[in-house]
Amino acid sequence: MLSRVRVWLNRTYAENVFFMDQLRRNPSDRAVEIHATHGDPDSPVLAAADTADLEPEDLSPAAYVEYALDQCARRGIDVFVPRLHQASLVAHRAEFAAAGTALLAPTAEAVAVFEDKATAYEAVRSVGVPVPPWWRVRTTDELLAAVEELEAAGHKACFKPAAGAGGVGFRVITRSPFSLAGLDGFPSPYVQLDLVVEALRRAGEPVDWLVMPRLEQPEVSVDCLTGPDNHVRLAVGRTKNGRRRGFTLDERWLEPARLIAEGFGLHHLSNIQFRMLGDRPVLLDVNTRPSGGLHQLSLCGVNVPWAAVQLALGEDPGVIEPPFLGQDYTVVSGPRSLLPVPAGVPRQREAEISVPTAPVQAASAVEVLPL
Repeated sequence: MLSRVRVWLNRTYAENVFFMDQLRRNPSDRAVEIHATHGDPDSPVLAAADTADLEPEDLSPAAYVEYALDQCARRGIDVFVPRLHQASLVAHRAEFAAAGTALLAPTAEAVAVFEDKATAYEAVRSVGVPVPPWWRVRTTDELLAAVEELEAAGHKACFKPAAGAGGVGFRVITRSPFSLAGLDGFPSPYVQLDLVVEALRRAGEPVDWLVMPRLEQPEVSVDCLTGPDNHVRLAVGRTKNGRRRGFTLDERWLEPARLIAEGFGLHHLSNIQFRMLGDRPVLLDVNTRPSGGLHQLSLCGVNVPWAAVQLALGEDPGVIEPPFLGQDYTVVSGPRSLLPVPAGVPRQREAEISVPTAPVQAASAVEVLPL
Protein backbone atom coordinates (compact mmCIF):
# COMPACT_ATOMS: atom_id res chain seq x y z
CA MET A 1 0.00 0.00 0.00
CA LEU A 2 1.36 3.37 -0.97
CA SER A 3 2.05 5.79 1.86
CA ARG A 4 0.21 9.09 2.12
CA VAL A 5 1.74 12.21 0.59
CA ARG A 6 2.09 15.31 2.74
CA VAL A 7 2.00 18.58 0.75
CA TRP A 8 2.57 22.13 2.05
CA LEU A 9 1.41 25.36 0.36
CA ASN A 10 2.75 28.58 1.89
CA ARG A 11 0.90 31.91 1.73
CA THR A 12 -0.73 31.01 -1.54
CA TYR A 13 -3.66 32.45 -3.49
CA ALA A 14 -7.26 31.82 -2.44
CA GLU A 15 -7.91 30.07 -5.78
CA ASN A 16 -5.54 27.29 -4.74
CA VAL A 17 -8.30 25.74 -2.67
CA PHE A 18 -9.08 24.09 -6.02
CA PHE A 19 -5.44 22.96 -6.37
CA MET A 20 -5.88 21.29 -2.98
CA ASP A 21 -9.18 19.70 -4.01
CA GLN A 22 -7.53 18.17 -7.07
CA LEU A 23 -4.68 16.72 -5.05
CA ARG A 24 -7.17 14.90 -2.85
CA ARG A 25 -9.14 13.62 -5.87
CA ASN A 26 -6.04 12.32 -7.62
CA PRO A 27 -6.40 9.53 -10.22
CA SER A 28 -3.83 7.38 -8.36
CA ASP A 29 -6.24 7.18 -5.41
CA ARG A 30 -3.29 8.13 -3.19
CA ALA A 31 -3.93 9.55 0.28
CA VAL A 32 -2.91 13.21 0.40
CA GLU A 33 -2.73 15.41 3.47
CA ILE A 34 -2.32 19.15 3.01
CA HIS A 35 -0.63 21.65 5.29
CA ALA A 36 -1.20 25.36 4.65
CA THR A 37 0.29 28.52 6.13
CA HIS A 38 -0.72 32.10 5.61
CA GLY A 39 -0.43 35.54 7.15
CA ASP A 40 -4.19 36.13 6.89
CA PRO A 41 -6.32 34.07 9.30
CA ASP A 42 -9.26 34.54 6.90
CA SER A 43 -7.52 32.93 3.93
CA PRO A 44 -9.76 30.08 2.71
CA VAL A 45 -6.71 27.86 2.11
CA LEU A 46 -6.32 27.55 5.89
CA ALA A 47 -9.83 26.16 6.27
CA ALA A 48 -9.36 23.87 3.27
CA ALA A 49 -6.16 22.31 4.66
CA ASP A 50 -5.87 19.31 6.97
CA THR A 51 -3.53 21.29 9.23
CA ALA A 52 -2.68 24.97 9.16
CA ASP A 53 -0.50 27.57 10.85
CA LEU A 54 -0.46 31.34 10.82
CA GLU A 55 2.89 32.50 9.52
CA PRO A 56 4.98 34.82 11.69
CA GLU A 57 5.13 38.33 10.28
CA ASP A 58 8.18 40.35 9.22
CA LEU A 59 10.61 37.46 8.82
CA SER A 60 13.61 38.22 6.65
CA PRO A 61 14.08 35.87 3.68
CA ALA A 62 16.88 34.07 5.56
CA ALA A 63 14.74 33.71 8.67
CA TYR A 64 11.85 32.46 6.54
CA VAL A 65 14.07 29.69 5.16
CA GLU A 66 14.76 28.55 8.72
CA TYR A 67 11.04 28.71 9.50
CA ALA A 68 10.25 26.65 6.38
CA LEU A 69 12.87 23.99 7.18
CA ASP A 70 11.40 23.67 10.66
CA GLN A 71 7.86 23.33 9.25
CA CYS A 72 8.99 20.58 6.88
CA ALA A 73 10.74 18.65 9.64
CA ARG A 74 7.91 19.01 12.19
CA ARG A 75 5.12 18.32 9.72
CA GLY A 76 6.80 15.55 7.74
CA ILE A 77 6.36 17.42 4.46
CA ASP A 78 7.04 15.37 1.32
CA VAL A 79 6.39 18.14 -1.24
CA PHE A 80 6.60 21.88 -0.59
CA VAL A 81 4.95 24.28 -3.10
CA PRO A 82 6.54 27.65 -2.23
CA ARG A 83 5.18 31.01 -3.30
CA LEU A 84 6.34 33.50 -0.66
CA HIS A 85 10.16 33.95 -0.66
CA GLN A 86 10.46 31.46 -3.51
CA ALA A 87 13.91 32.72 -4.58
CA SER A 88 15.42 32.28 -1.13
CA LEU A 89 13.81 28.88 -0.62
CA VAL A 90 14.96 27.31 -3.89
CA ALA A 91 18.53 28.43 -3.15
CA HIS A 92 18.40 25.96 -0.24
CA ARG A 93 16.93 23.04 -2.20
CA ALA A 94 19.64 20.65 -0.99
CA GLU A 95 18.81 21.38 2.66
CA PHE A 96 15.13 20.64 2.05
CA ALA A 97 16.06 17.43 0.24
CA ALA A 98 18.19 16.39 3.22
CA ALA A 99 15.09 16.89 5.39
CA GLY A 100 13.10 14.62 3.05
CA THR A 101 11.20 17.43 1.30
CA ALA A 102 11.05 17.99 -2.46
CA LEU A 103 10.52 21.56 -3.64
CA LEU A 104 7.88 21.88 -6.36
CA ALA A 105 9.57 24.93 -7.86
CA PRO A 106 11.99 25.90 -10.65
CA THR A 107 15.75 26.20 -10.41
CA ALA A 108 17.25 29.13 -8.51
CA GLU A 109 18.66 30.45 -11.80
CA ALA A 110 15.21 30.48 -13.43
CA VAL A 111 13.60 32.24 -10.49
CA ALA A 112 16.33 34.90 -10.60
CA VAL A 113 15.78 35.56 -14.31
CA PHE A 114 12.01 35.97 -14.03
CA GLU A 115 11.83 37.90 -10.75
CA ASP A 116 12.57 41.05 -12.73
CA LYS A 117 10.47 41.71 -15.84
CA ALA A 118 13.15 43.71 -17.63
CA THR A 119 15.70 40.93 -17.12
CA ALA A 120 13.10 38.42 -18.27
CA TYR A 121 12.34 40.33 -21.48
CA GLU A 122 16.04 40.61 -22.32
CA ALA A 123 16.57 36.90 -21.65
CA VAL A 124 13.66 35.56 -23.70
CA ARG A 125 14.36 37.96 -26.56
CA SER A 126 17.87 36.50 -26.75
CA VAL A 127 16.40 33.05 -27.54
CA GLY A 128 14.03 34.35 -30.21
CA VAL A 129 10.75 34.82 -28.30
CA PRO A 130 9.00 38.06 -29.38
CA VAL A 131 8.58 40.68 -26.65
CA PRO A 132 6.86 44.09 -26.75
CA PRO A 133 8.91 47.28 -26.92
CA TRP A 134 9.61 48.42 -23.40
CA TRP A 135 11.46 51.06 -21.44
CA ARG A 136 12.68 50.78 -17.87
CA VAL A 137 12.01 54.14 -16.24
CA ARG A 138 12.98 55.60 -12.90
CA THR A 139 12.48 59.34 -13.37
CA THR A 140 9.91 61.77 -14.73
CA ASP A 141 12.02 62.55 -17.79
CA GLU A 142 12.42 58.87 -18.64
CA LEU A 143 8.69 58.33 -18.25
CA LEU A 144 7.79 61.23 -20.55
CA ALA A 145 10.28 60.14 -23.19
CA ALA A 146 8.93 56.58 -23.23
CA VAL A 147 5.29 57.68 -23.38
CA GLU A 148 5.97 60.12 -26.22
CA GLU A 149 7.80 57.48 -28.25
CA LEU A 150 4.99 54.97 -27.79
CA GLU A 151 2.28 57.47 -28.65
CA ALA A 152 4.21 58.57 -31.75
CA ALA A 153 4.09 54.95 -32.91
CA GLY A 154 0.31 54.86 -32.40
CA HIS A 155 0.24 52.92 -29.11
CA LYS A 156 -1.44 53.53 -25.78
CA ALA A 157 1.23 53.60 -23.09
CA CYS A 158 0.96 51.67 -19.85
CA PHE A 159 3.28 50.95 -16.96
CA LYS A 160 3.74 48.37 -14.23
CA PRO A 161 6.36 47.60 -11.58
CA ALA A 162 9.48 45.89 -12.90
CA ALA A 163 8.97 43.31 -10.15
CA GLY A 164 5.53 42.18 -9.07
CA ALA A 165 2.70 39.75 -9.72
CA GLY A 166 -1.00 39.59 -10.33
CA GLY A 167 -1.36 42.88 -12.18
CA VAL A 168 -0.58 44.92 -9.05
CA GLY A 169 0.44 48.45 -10.03
CA PHE A 170 -0.62 48.16 -13.67
CA ARG A 171 -1.97 51.43 -15.11
CA VAL A 172 -2.84 52.73 -18.59
CA ILE A 173 -1.80 56.31 -19.30
CA THR A 174 -4.22 58.83 -20.74
CA ARG A 175 -3.83 62.51 -21.58
CA SER A 176 -7.54 63.21 -21.17
CA PRO A 177 -8.11 65.57 -18.22
CA PHE A 178 -9.76 64.15 -15.15
CA SER A 179 -13.52 64.78 -15.15
CA LEU A 180 -16.74 63.52 -13.61
CA ALA A 181 -16.72 60.76 -16.20
CA GLY A 182 -13.84 59.26 -14.24
CA LEU A 183 -16.13 58.94 -11.21
CA ASP A 184 -18.83 56.97 -13.02
CA GLY A 185 -19.03 53.21 -12.73
CA PHE A 186 -16.20 51.12 -11.30
CA PRO A 187 -12.62 52.35 -10.81
CA SER A 188 -10.62 52.32 -14.04
CA PRO A 189 -6.99 51.34 -14.73
CA TYR A 190 -6.59 54.61 -16.66
CA VAL A 191 -4.56 57.36 -14.98
CA GLN A 192 -3.86 60.90 -16.24
CA LEU A 193 -0.27 61.50 -17.31
CA ASP A 194 -0.10 64.86 -15.55
CA LEU A 195 -1.15 63.23 -12.27
CA VAL A 196 1.55 60.57 -12.60
CA VAL A 197 4.20 63.20 -13.38
CA GLU A 198 3.13 65.32 -10.40
CA ALA A 199 3.17 62.29 -8.08
CA LEU A 200 6.68 61.39 -9.24
CA ARG A 201 7.94 64.92 -8.66
CA ARG A 202 6.41 65.10 -5.21
CA ALA A 203 7.83 61.71 -4.24
CA GLY A 204 11.38 62.93 -4.76
CA GLU A 205 12.67 59.39 -5.25
CA PRO A 206 13.01 57.09 -8.24
CA VAL A 207 10.53 54.40 -9.20
CA ASP A 208 11.24 51.15 -11.04
CA TRP A 209 8.64 50.76 -13.77
CA LEU A 210 8.37 49.20 -17.19
CA VAL A 211 6.61 51.39 -19.74
CA MET A 212 5.26 49.54 -22.76
CA PRO A 213 2.35 49.55 -25.21
CA ARG A 214 -0.99 48.35 -23.97
CA LEU A 215 -1.31 44.88 -25.48
CA GLU A 216 -4.57 43.58 -26.90
CA GLN A 217 -6.64 40.47 -26.31
CA PRO A 218 -6.80 37.57 -26.49
CA GLU A 219 -4.54 36.82 -23.56
CA VAL A 220 -3.25 33.27 -23.56
CA SER A 221 -1.79 31.78 -20.38
CA VAL A 222 0.16 28.60 -21.11
CA ASP A 223 0.39 26.26 -18.13
CA CYS A 224 3.53 24.14 -18.37
CA LEU A 225 4.71 21.09 -16.45
CA THR A 226 8.43 20.59 -17.01
CA GLY A 227 10.72 17.87 -15.68
CA PRO A 228 14.16 18.31 -14.14
CA ASP A 229 15.49 17.00 -17.46
CA ASN A 230 14.19 20.27 -19.04
CA HIS A 231 11.56 18.45 -21.12
CA VAL A 232 7.97 19.71 -21.02
CA ARG A 233 5.47 17.04 -19.98
CA LEU A 234 2.36 19.18 -20.55
CA ALA A 235 1.58 22.54 -22.16
CA VAL A 236 -1.98 23.83 -22.54
CA GLY A 237 -3.05 27.40 -23.25
CA ARG A 238 -5.98 29.03 -21.48
CA THR A 239 -7.49 31.83 -23.54
CA LYS A 240 -9.07 34.98 -22.10
CA ASN A 241 -11.12 37.40 -24.16
CA GLY A 242 -13.31 39.54 -21.93
CA ARG A 243 -15.41 37.21 -19.79
CA ARG A 244 -15.07 34.32 -22.23
CA ARG A 245 -12.44 31.71 -21.42
CA GLY A 246 -11.35 28.68 -23.37
CA PHE A 247 -8.43 26.39 -24.19
CA THR A 248 -5.95 26.10 -27.05
CA LEU A 249 -3.17 23.84 -28.33
CA ASP A 250 -2.21 26.30 -31.06
CA GLU A 251 1.56 26.19 -31.54
CA ARG A 252 1.68 29.99 -31.94
CA TRP A 253 1.38 30.07 -28.16
CA LEU A 254 2.74 26.67 -27.10
CA GLU A 255 6.01 26.71 -29.06
CA PRO A 256 7.44 29.88 -27.45
CA ALA A 257 6.17 28.73 -24.05
CA ARG A 258 8.04 25.43 -24.40
CA LEU A 259 11.14 27.28 -25.55
CA ILE A 260 11.07 29.39 -22.38
CA ALA A 261 10.20 26.55 -19.98
CA GLU A 262 12.84 24.18 -21.36
CA GLY A 263 15.50 26.78 -22.08
CA PHE A 264 15.48 28.44 -18.66
CA GLY A 265 14.91 25.51 -16.29
CA LEU A 266 11.32 26.31 -15.36
CA HIS A 267 10.97 22.93 -13.69
CA HIS A 268 7.65 21.71 -12.34
CA LEU A 269 4.80 24.22 -12.76
CA SER A 270 5.04 27.55 -14.55
CA ASN A 271 2.65 29.88 -16.33
CA ILE A 272 3.72 31.84 -19.40
CA GLN A 273 1.44 34.61 -20.63
CA PHE A 274 1.10 36.18 -24.07
CA ARG A 275 -0.95 38.99 -25.59
CA MET A 276 -1.24 40.51 -29.04
CA LEU A 277 0.87 43.35 -30.41
CA GLY A 278 -0.78 44.08 -33.73
CA ASP A 279 -1.23 40.70 -35.41
CA ARG A 280 1.41 38.72 -33.51
CA PRO A 281 1.65 37.20 -30.02
CA VAL A 282 4.31 38.65 -27.70
CA LEU A 283 5.36 37.69 -24.22
CA LEU A 284 3.48 39.41 -21.42
CA ASP A 285 4.79 37.72 -18.27
CA VAL A 286 6.32 34.54 -16.86
CA ASN A 287 5.23 33.13 -13.50
CA THR A 288 7.58 30.65 -11.87
CA ARG A 289 4.73 29.12 -9.85
CA PRO A 290 1.38 27.42 -10.42
CA SER A 291 -1.15 29.88 -11.78
CA GLY A 292 -4.31 30.63 -9.84
CA GLY A 293 -6.35 29.28 -12.75
CA LEU A 294 -4.45 25.99 -13.14
CA HIS A 295 -7.41 24.00 -11.81
CA GLN A 296 -9.42 25.07 -14.85
CA LEU A 297 -7.51 22.49 -16.90
CA SER A 298 -9.69 19.89 -15.18
CA LEU A 299 -12.26 20.87 -17.84
CA CYS A 300 -9.84 19.22 -20.31
CA GLY A 301 -9.75 15.95 -18.37
CA VAL A 302 -6.33 16.38 -16.72
CA ASN A 303 -5.27 16.71 -13.08
CA VAL A 304 -2.14 18.84 -13.39
CA PRO A 305 -1.52 19.48 -9.66
CA TRP A 306 -1.28 15.74 -9.02
CA ALA A 307 0.99 15.17 -12.03
CA ALA A 308 3.27 17.91 -10.66
CA VAL A 309 3.41 16.28 -7.23
CA GLN A 310 4.24 12.94 -8.86
CA LEU A 311 7.06 14.59 -10.78
CA ALA A 312 8.42 16.20 -7.61
CA LEU A 313 8.40 12.78 -5.92
CA GLY A 314 10.38 11.25 -8.80
CA GLU A 315 7.34 9.38 -10.14
CA ASP A 316 7.49 10.72 -13.70
CA PRO A 317 3.96 10.86 -15.19
CA GLY A 318 5.38 11.07 -18.73
CA VAL A 319 4.03 13.29 -21.48
CA ILE A 320 0.43 14.27 -20.75
CA GLU A 321 -1.96 14.97 -23.62
CA PRO A 322 -5.39 16.34 -22.72
CA PRO A 323 -7.99 13.82 -23.95
CA PHE A 324 -10.15 16.75 -25.09
CA LEU A 325 -10.36 20.54 -24.85
CA GLY A 326 -13.18 21.76 -22.63
CA GLN A 327 -15.91 24.04 -23.91
CA ASP A 328 -15.75 27.81 -23.41
CA TYR A 329 -16.58 28.96 -19.90
CA THR A 330 -16.58 31.92 -17.56
CA VAL A 331 -15.39 32.42 -13.98
CA VAL A 332 -17.75 33.36 -11.14
CA SER A 333 -17.37 33.80 -7.38
CA GLY A 334 -18.68 31.30 -4.87
CA PRO A 335 -18.64 30.70 -1.11
CA ARG A 336 -15.79 28.88 0.60
CA SER A 337 -15.35 27.95 4.25
CA LEU A 338 -13.39 30.10 6.70
CA LEU A 339 -12.16 29.27 10.14
CA PRO A 340 -14.31 30.65 12.98
CA VAL A 341 -12.92 33.31 15.26
CA PRO A 342 -13.27 32.17 18.88
CA ALA A 343 -14.59 34.80 21.25
CA GLY A 344 -11.86 36.73 23.02
CA VAL A 345 -9.03 35.34 20.88
CA PRO A 346 -7.03 37.85 18.80
CA ARG A 347 -7.37 37.22 15.09
CA GLN A 348 -3.59 37.20 14.59
CA ARG A 349 -2.74 34.36 16.93
CA GLU A 350 0.41 32.28 16.87
CA ALA A 351 -1.18 29.02 17.99
CA GLU A 352 -1.74 26.22 15.51
CA ILE A 353 -5.04 26.42 13.65
CA SER A 354 -7.19 23.30 13.74
CA VAL A 355 -9.68 22.90 10.95
CA PRO A 356 -13.18 23.12 12.50
CA THR A 357 -16.07 20.79 11.84
CA ALA A 358 -18.57 23.61 11.19
CA PRO A 359 -16.78 26.59 9.64
CA VAL A 360 -18.46 29.84 8.69
CA GLN A 361 -18.93 30.77 5.06
CA ALA A 362 -17.53 33.61 2.97
CA ALA A 363 -17.39 34.37 -0.74
CA SER A 364 -13.65 34.24 -1.22
CA ALA A 365 -12.89 31.81 -4.03
CA VAL A 366 -13.79 31.12 -7.63
CA GLU A 367 -15.78 28.48 -9.44
CA VAL A 368 -15.81 27.83 -13.17
CA LEU A 369 -19.04 27.23 -15.04
CA PRO A 370 -19.56 26.48 -18.74
CA LEU A 371 -21.30 29.21 -20.71
